[in-house]
Amino acid sequence: MSGFDDPGIFFSDSFGGGESVGDDGSVKRSHIKKRFREFLRQFRVGTDRTGFTYKYRDELKRHYTLGEYWIEVEMEDLASFDEDLSDCLYKLPTENLPLLEEAAKEVADEVTRPRPVEDETVQDIQVMLKSDAHPASIRSLKSEQVSRLVKIPGIIIASTAVRAKATRVCLQCRGCRTVISNIPIPPGLQGYALPRKCNNEQAGRVKCPVDPYFIIPDRCLCVDFQTLRLQESPDAVPHGEMPRHIQLYCDRYLCDRVVPGNRVTIMGIYSIKKMAAAKGKGAAKGATVGIRSSYMRVVGIQVDTEGAGRGTTGSVSPQEEEELRSLAASPDIYSSLSRSIAPSIYGSDDMKKAIACLLFGGSRKRLPDGLTRRGDINLLMLGDPGTAKSQLLKFVERCSPIGVYTSGKGSSAAGLTASVLRDPHTRGFIMEGGAMVLADGGVVCIDEFDKMREDDRVAIHEAMEQQTISIAKAGITTTLNSRCSVLAAANSVFGRWDDTKGEDNIDFMPTILSRFDMIFIVKDHHDQQRDMTLARHVMNVHLSAQTQTEGVEGEIPLSKLKKYIGYARAKCGPRLSAAAAEKLKNRYVVMRSGAREHERESDKRASIPITVRQLEAVVRIAESLAKMKLQAVAGEEEVDEALRLFQVSTLDAAMSGSLSGVEGFTSQEDQEMLSRIEKQLKRRFAIGSQVSEHSIIQDFTKQKYPEHAIFKVLMLMLRRGELQHRMQRKVLYRIK
Repeated sequence: MSGFDDPGIFFSDSFGGGESVGDDGSVKRSHIKKRFREFLRQFRVGTDRTGFTYKYRDELKRHYTLGEYWIEVEMEDLASFDEDLSDCLYKLPTENLPLLEEAAKEVADEVTRPRPVEDETVQDIQVMLKSDAHPASIRSLKSEQVSRLVKIPGIIIASTAVRAKATRVCLQCRGCRTVISNIPIPPGLQGYALPRKCNNEQAGRVKCPVDPYFIIPDRCLCVDFQTLRLQESPDAVPHGEMPRHIQLYCDRYLCDRVVPGNRVTIMGIYSIKKMAAAKGKGAAKGATVGIRSSYMRVVGIQVDTEGAGRGTTGSVSPQEEEELRSLAASPDIYSSLSRSIAPSIYGSDDMKKAIACLLFGGSRKRLPDGLTRRGDINLLMLGDPGTAKSQLLKFVERCSPIGVYTSGKGSSAAGLTASVLRDPHTRGFIMEGGAMVLADGGVVCIDEFDKMREDDRVAIHEAMEQQTISIAKAGITTTLNSRCSVLAAANSVFGRWDDTKGEDNIDFMPTILSRFDMIFIVKDHHDQQRDMTLARHVMNVHLSAQTQTEGVEGEIPLSKLKKYIGYARAKCGPRLSAAAAEKLKNRYVVMRSGAREHERESDKRASIPITVRQLEAVVRIAESLAKMKLQAVAGEEEVDEALRLFQVSTLDAAMSGSLSGVEGFTSQEDQEMLSRIEKQLKRRFAIGSQVSEHSIIQDFTKQKYPEHAIFKVLMLMLRRGELQHRMQRKVLYRIK
């Protein structure tokens, strides 16, 4: 009697021959489903000798017990198991993918028994596909590919919020209150047409009206879905064409996998949907009957971590962590890191070291009263054209975990901070973050910083020091985080640096200059030896591409550098040691007082007092140097190196008389002297009179005033519009 409990499969041949077509289809479907089930149950990796694992069974069990009801199937595995099966899935994915999902559900049912009491029912499993095939491009998707499986790369440029879509609906008739439940709705964006008339005809009843059905929302089954826009990657666009877009439809576990800006490779079913009715005068109703617009039903997403775009480092595997730790333990890690920043650019070593510090960043501090001190380092490069400033910026954008590159002329205040605009669908106001918000946790590179309009530059002030962006526009009042470093490059006023003009080369406000931790002045010096080396270096770059690929010994490849930066920023937050803090305090006091002594000895200011902001800058640089070595404490040698970097950048810039006049960079006596000169000048000639510039300068130098001070006063008055140059800038004319 043992065989009686066995639910065997019985079937009867319906009177021989004459088999109906529908049956044939269902038999074929059940066969395909059986094969899918066998594949999931039996596919294994490894050989008998080395021991093998059932790949998908274990995967299903692990995901199911974690409460994630999805599994990723590789098309190559399916092809190696059964060629025809994968061919079926490629050719007719809309029919066969649900079969694969049902099979996955049955296998999950088997492998997870016995389940706990409360979740007896087995959940639906979502199957995602991935493949190593070569991707096609958006341009090559033609009508032959409709409802086929395709794979395309691109960049996500927009994503909607996650919304709900019904998969099974429940309808009720208005007239006779009949309920039809469990009507399946096809996945995707096609939608579903309700039946026009009620077929529950009963005698002696008033006929139900046309279009009687309405949906009972509480008894529908829904899934999450999200629509994305994919744009083809910029390097695949032919010359002189606009990049093309395609709409993507993701559901269930594929939602919120990506954010705008990600580079992705999409595996999906190329589908069509009805076009929205054209809102036009006299648009012929029958004109768009057979015309459909295309979209992609996504069945698998792979985010590319290589290349630009926000491919963050992700999780670091233990062996990679071991590698990174050994890298940090190497003795000259600091110099090799600075050498591997833009190796194709010759020279400017201190600048590269400073950029390395900027990439690693100091540590952010939260004080007990809720205030925060920023940990990010800001860097400004001022200087001559042709000194590879923009190239450095481009490199930093590529190797920082999150990099945004903007140019000064093409960016507005709203584009850098945040803009409020109308949502086209809901007509409400929504807020879009700009470059500084998108780069939260990374670096913003701003090129042509001097060409920005003044009011746009003011918008960055708050983002640079407080690291938040507050807006109150159109009924939206909020504060966004923008914890990012700023790397700016600018030219001087005259195009090239003019040593005779001193501080007139810079037309930045002191407020913005004091927010930069390090200011480098890059001058193009004429020096035969250096020119020779530089020319040789450039020729090598142009002659042979080999020098690029091999790189110099002791350098770190870009992908590894990116990983290391991400790892150090996530794992390490060093503090100053007590001895280093003491040393820094003493040095700070010496700097302030030494400046005084020096001024007393010589008439002119040789060095400048440094402000508290600059002291904090040195602390941050020291912390970032410790972070490069993955140390928990920044000791004295880090402080020494930080002071040296500060010395060669900001202090040197200020020494060259280039920054004098900046906040904190002029001393009290200077200020008094300048105001004395100005008073005398105003007494000297009345409003509306003209005096030659030469005679003024001679008069004042006879009174033992230093020449640079006189020039400075004249420059200030010219800038305020009190004086004007006449006759080839020889004569000064007083306006007010």
